[in-house]
Amino acid sequence: MVKNKNNQTVWKTRINKESSALFQRVGSSLEIDKNLYKQDIQGSIAHVEMLFRQKIISFKVKNKIIYGLNKIENEIKKKKFIFDKKYEDIHMNIEKRLFEIIGDDAGYIHIARSRNDQVITDFKLWIISANKEIDKKLDNLIETILKIAQKNIKTIMPGFTHLKNAQPVSFAHYMLAYVEMFIRDKSRFRDNLKNLYENPLGVAALVGTSFNIDRNFTTKKLGFKKPTNNSIDTVSDRDFVLDFLFSTSVCSLHISRIAEELIIWNSDGFGLINLSDRVVTGSSIMPQKKNPDLLEYLRGKSGNSFGNLFSMLTILKGLPLSYFKDLQDDKEIVLKSNYNLNNCISILNEVLNNFSPNKKKMLALAQEGYTTATDLADYLVRNHGMSFRTSYKITASIVNLAEKKRKKLHQLDLADIKKMVPMVTSDVLKVFDLNYSINSKKSFGGTSFVNIKKMITKYKKIK
Repeated sequence: MVKNKNNQTVWKTRINKESSALFQRVGSSLEIDKNLYKQDIQGSIAHVEMLFRQKIISFKVKNKIIYGLNKIENEIKKKKFIFDKKYEDIHMNIEKRLFEIIGDDAGYIHIARSRNDQVITDFKLWIISANKEIDKKLDNLIETILKIAQKNIKTIMPGFTHLKNAQPVSFAHYMLAYVEMFIRDKSRFRDNLKNLYENPLGVAALVGTSFNIDRNFTTKKLGFKKPTNNSIDTVSDRDFVLDFLFSTSVCSLHISRIAEELIIWNSDGFGLINLSDRVVTGSSIMPQKKNPDLLEYLRGKSGNSFGNLFSMLTILKGLPLSYFKDLQDDKEIVLKSNYNLNNCISILNEVLNNFSPNKKKMLALAQEGYTTATDLADYLVRNHGMSFRTSYKITASIVNLAEKKRKKLHQLDLADIKKMVPMVTSDVLKVFDLNYSINSKKSFGGTSFVNIKKMITKYKKIK
């Protein structure tokens, strides 16, 4: 091993006194950004290859640096790398270890590069990977929901507005609403890649560099699409962070909504679903309890995602151009949101694989609340030429009659209805059948069984 002659911080020549212990602790981001070690080494290798191609460093120096970086990556993977908070971050820790391995030639690695463009490059590469990982996890979640829908096309439940029984709906159709949400989430994460594919490497501290570098080479080497256009904006830009945090927040919101839905359906007041013992907990005092703690966990975690987004917005709102220490928090915020979302997607998938609908209870509840009243109003318009407002008033009167007689709509006699609408025939009674109601909703996007089957087939083809 070559002796490290440069075992002080890089700025030691300029800063004469040792940083206080408190400052070292506050100034260090190592515990967070060491998660970016792969991207940091990947970016450094691309950078020195470019420096060699541009005849800025020699072939020998290039090879020594790449050898050292590969050795460091292997050490980190095998947990043999010693991280030192004295050197603040992953970038300086790697550079200091590189000096230990190859000696003073390690100093060439930072030609035409600043930590400012280095960290943004690392961060973008990491977030690209994170977006793709979430996209795959959402695919798995959607697949689980589609399996539930496939088994429950003819499972009837009430649809709700204001949490009051509204109209009959297929349970499959209800669940497919969340497929739509998660597909939009996938689109958001994929859309983020557009800005992420702009390569920051080469803008240096904030104004570019006087060295004859080739940013197109590093762009291609690192899998970006094009280099960024403005060096100052590149260093200052955290829009890609906001995009990621917004996407995680919206996805967390959708997870929270379905969690709340399942909590309500699982409650004793509704009893529409049963949760397996695998995904519930008990009470410390009440022996009978089975609590939906995992779902409540999901509902609560959405608040963390929202908070992380607003933290980043608040950090950025008052910053002039270009780099400030305030931005150090961006990685911690993103890593927390990424961890939370991945964890929540996995938990939701687990819950969805461990619940079952109470079909009898769903059907019984769909019969409550006069859910086929709109079908009657539509029938009067379609078969007797009424305006909808006229049919609405007549139907409301029939609902009032049923309520007075303490009957459901399908329990009314034809004679009762003819008192309100003399011209109707026995044909009117079919509109009170729940299956008829659901299958009549054949408009595109509606809940008819035929539509649902088509949509499930369509969703299965989306990747």
